[in-house]
Amino acid sequence: MKTTLDFLEPLFIIPEKTKAGYTFADTPLKITFNESTVVFYGVPLDITTTFGKGTARGPEAIRLTSARQIETFVLDERVDIYERAKIYDLGDLRIPQHRTKKQNENHVIRSLKYLDKTIPEITDRLVRSNKLPVIMGGEHTVTYYSLRSLAKIKPIVIHFDAHRDMKSEYNGMKICHTTPFYHLMNEGYIPGVNIIQIGIRQSDKQENKTAEENGVVTFDAWEIHRDIDTVLNYLKSATFNKKLYISFDIDVYDIPYVPCTGTPEPFGLNPFEIIEIIKSLDKSSKVVGIDIVEVGLRNSDYREGALATQTLFRILLHNCIMH
Repeated sequence: MKTTLDFLEPLFIIPEKTKAGYTFADTPLKITFNESTVVFYGVPLDITTTFGKGTARGPEAIRLTSARQIETFVLDERVDIYERAKIYDLGDLRIPQHRTKKQNENHVIRSLKYLDKTIPEITDRLVRSNKLPVIMGGEHTVTYYSLRSLAKIKPIVIHFDAHRDMKSEYNGMKICHTTPFYHLMNEGYIPGVNIIQIGIRQSDKQENKTAEENGVVTFDAWEIHRDIDTVLNYLKSATFNKKLYISFDIDVYDIPYVPCTGTPEPFGLNPFEIIEIIKSLDKSSKVVGIDIVEVGLRNSDYREGALATQTLFRILLHNCIMH
């Protein structure tokens, strides 16, 4: 009889054979899949991005900085990551390559169909095996597929981003990096009242209207800068005894921190604000899924990989997942 790992392994390039050559954090305590409580995997996707390219190198940036640059001891928490989270890294999802110069559009369609088939199944199998799924992206499109699988457990979605990602379509594409939350709401997977958007500072008029009409809670960057305590108090109350999905777009950080992401925006948040927000999630809540997306890597600039790693450490160390 096939195990969960028997099903999953053929879908992935093992971490040691990815461009990074390491597992996430490369912790000294080696954990088997069966022993793990947290399972990482990369989705090196860069097919619908419409401005700066480079998200396909996100998993590489995160793995390399987490393994080679960053110690796993989290100073502000006085604890080592591997003492609190038993991590297993599946590697990078094998995304079939269909593209030729004359078939770019066909490549996008086929790749999205492949993700539509695989990511929900991967997420579902991990959750049924009592593993916390963590996606390293990759463009924000992946959130649509991951949350579709988790919708049945009715999570509160904590969405960190500079953008709403609530367009109905963009450049002729229905499912792409600017549309996941529109379609999750429109198709009935996640009601707007269960979405909390943090750090928003760029939107179009229709996206704002969509968010308002669906009851999405928004804390834009200006509100957070002016009065973060109100935000923290709200999050503590709103997450009490809830199941949480955290979708973290690296461009929620201000421009100087994210030189490689595809669509950087000014007026963003700083790492200390992000830590405060993560720590405000009530300890009675439980994280059921995480994605960290739109991480880039150019010219050996690993700032985004470092930020992504340290952000993940704080989420993984939060008491909300220790149930």
